[in-house]
Amino acid sequence: MTPLAILRTTAAVLLAAMLCAITPALAQEAPRAVDIPTRSGVTQRILLMPVTDAKAVVVLFTGGNGLLRIAPDGRIGTGGGNFLVRSRQLFADQGLAVAVIDAPSDRQTAPFLSGFRQTPEHAEDVKAVIAWLRQNLKLPVWLVGTSRGTQSIGSIAVRYAGTPDSPDGIVLTSTILTETTGRPVPAMALEKLTVPVLVVHHEQDGCNLCAFSNIPSLMRKLENASRKDLQTWAGGLNVGDPCEAQAYHCYNGIEKQVVAGIGAWIRSATP
Repeated sequence: MTPLAILRTTAAVLLAAMLCAITPALAQEAPRAVDIPTRSGVTQRILLMPVTDAKAVVVLFTGGNGLLRIAPDGRIGTGGGNFLVRSRQLFADQGLAVAVIDAPSDRQTAPFLSGFRQTPEHAEDVKAVIAWLRQNLKLPVWLVGTSRGTQSIGSIAVRYAGTPDSPDGIVLTSTILTETTGRPVPAMALEKLTVPVLVVHHEQDGCNLCAFSNIPSLMRKLENASRKDLQTWAGGLNVGDPCEAQAYHCYNGIEKQVVAGIGAWIRSATP
C-alpha cells in the first residue's frame, strides 16, 4: 500500500468512527459582523459565529478574489457558494467557533485580494484578526483556506512561524500546487512551520493548478510540522468549471463528510 493510500485509509477509518458517534446539540450565538482595526485607516471585517464550549476557532479564507462583501447584519453579499463559506455552519456543528474573513476595507474594489494574498499588508490584517480572536474568545486560532485561500494562509503562517503571532494550526484544502504567474504553496518556506498542518484534497480535482499528482511535493515541505496529515476524498458532484464551487475542487455533494473529517482532526490536534 502506498503512503497516500495509507493516509487515505486512516482518514476514512477516523471519519467512519466519528460519523457513528452521537454528537450533542451545541449552543450557538447569532452570527454577527465584526470590524477589527488593523493598518492605519483600515478595518478587517469578519463574520463571527461563536459556539459555546468550542474547542478552537477556525478562520475561513475563501478562494478566488477573496471578496465576500459581508454586510453589517452578517449577510454574505457575494461568493457565498465557495466551499468554506457555504460550509460555515458545518464547522460550527463540529464544536468550532467560526470567523469568515472578507477582503479588508481598502480592498473592496477590484482587484480585491488578487495580487495581495502574499503581501505584508495582508499578513498584518490577519495578525490583527488572530489577536482579536484570542483576546475575545480565549481559544486557539486555526487558519483554514481553500484554493487561492491556501496562498493566504500558507504565506501568513510562514511569515509568523515561531512567533507569538503564529496561528495555532492550519488546514490547506484544494491547495494551489502549481502556478505560472505567482508563487504556489509548495514554493513557500513551509519547512519553517512547526504548528500542526492538515492537507485536504480531492483525488479527482480537475483544476489545473491543483492536480492531485502534485500533492507529494507539498507534503515533503512540511517536514518540521509538529503534526501533519493528508485527508483525501473522491466522488461527489462535478458541475461546470473545474476550478469553481460546484466542481470536485470544492467537494460538491460531500461537504458534510469533508468538514467532519477536518473538525475531528482539529479537535484531536488541539490541546
